[in-house]
Amino acid sequence: MNRKLVSLVVLLGLVFIIAGCGGKDAEVLDDPTATVTTPTETVPETPVAEDPAPTEVVPSGPTAEDYARMAPQEYGIEDVFFAFDQYALSYEAMRLLEANARIMKEHASLVYVVEGHCDERGTVEYNLALGEKRAQAVREYLVNQGVPASQLRLTSYGEERPFARGSNESAWALNRRAHFSRP
Repeated sequence: MNRKLVSLVVLLGLVFIIAGCGGKDAEVLDDPTATVTTPTETVPETPVAEDPAPTEVVPSGPTAEDYARMAPQEYGIEDVFFAFDQYALSYEAMRLLEANARIMKEHASLVYVVEGHCDERGTVEYNLALGEKRAQAVREYLVNQGVPASQLRLTSYGEERPFARGSNESAWALNRRAHFSRP
């Protein structure tokens, strides 16, 4: 039993010695005038990029090339609508065409196709002829507003390319129109 007790005491002594060797405690200074310096890591300075002087003025809106790629409706050209079996321009259509003419004159290098459309009522031949008259009425009004005739091309789709599907008055009203596209 003596032997076991001695082994246990030696073992406990070794544990305390090993635990005591863990590290060195920092010195505590009671001097209030002493300054503590801590090592600092040197971080390389990254150069701050200076804004280069502008070499070119960037336009705030679309360029001429942008307009050439855009559909006319993307920059304000609007369709005009007609009454049943009519190609005469309404007051509302004239107002829209005046706004369209201003935009077209600003972009004189662009060519537009004026498409005449009709609703599904009537024969194919009749609607093609009516669509042509609608496109001509729009072209004539735009030319009178100062848009060069060379900037406008005409086509008629009659009832072949409806904007709205359906056999009711609201669909028919949307299909009786002059639509602007690019060639």
